[in-house]
Amino acid sequence: MAQTNVNIRMDEETKKAFDAFCAEIGLSVSSAFNIFAKTVVREQRIPFELTTETPNDETRKAIENVRNGVGLSRGFASVSELMEDLYADN
Repeated sequence: MAQTNVNIRMDEETKKAFDAFCAEIGLSVSSAFNIFAKTVVREQRIPFELTTETPNDETRKAIENVRNGVGLSRGFASVSELMEDLYADN
């Protein structure tokens, strides 16, 4: 089967770490990406769980506050009502 080139972008630190990992296990970077691509095609899914980063303590507290209704502003029926409240001397 004919080969084709694929170019990707990643930050330098990740590339260096990935290069080192591939060398450690005896794979070229190209082989590692080929394994990934063939697995995706064969399984019709990303072969690992995709998750968001774990929030830090400050973000977790903010999420908890929103869920509990703490520190939320009230709703406004119009922009003029919002602006009036914003500029009020409270």
